[in-house]
Amino acid sequence: MNSRKTAFMGLLLSFALILSYVESLIPFAFGIPGMKLGLPNLAVVMALYLFSPIAALLLNCLRILLAGFLFGNLFSILYALAGGLVSFFAMCCVKALKVRPLITSIVGGICHNLGQILAAIFIVKTIQIAWYFPPLAISGAVTGALIGILTERVMPYFKRVLVETQT
Repeated sequence: MNSRKTAFMGLLLSFALILSYVESLIPFAFGIPGMKLGLPNLAVVMALYLFSPIAALLLNCLRILLAGFLFGNLFSILYALAGGLVSFFAMCCVKALKVRPLITSIVGGICHNLGQILAAIFIVKTIQIAWYFPPLAISGAVTGALIGILTERVMPYFKRVLVETQT
């Protein structure tokens, strides 16, 4: 990765951390534990489409660890890593189908919740937690769609900045 891309990735990481902080301030709970907007995933989806899967994975893991240490705790890091990794690999598979970021983000939102449910089943040692998945999947699809729409709206500006800095 050249120095411009490294600097841009640093900006995306900063952007994701700011969105993590903003998300931590928003009281977004509808009686279902773990429901969030997923704002920081905007940076991850952009990195996946603008750079490479490796760059996006690095950004995702760094964002989860840093946000967890800054705004959460060990359990929030564990759940976020489980959801983030399952979501990331699903988004890579979907992106390989040459679909829009909107579709990739929706799949990512649903799979993030799936990863968190699987982690919760493992940690709490009860399958009963799986009952949370249907409403979480719906919320993941809705918030994933919102993040996908935002990504499609914002990404052209990021692309233009990337092109302008290379000339």
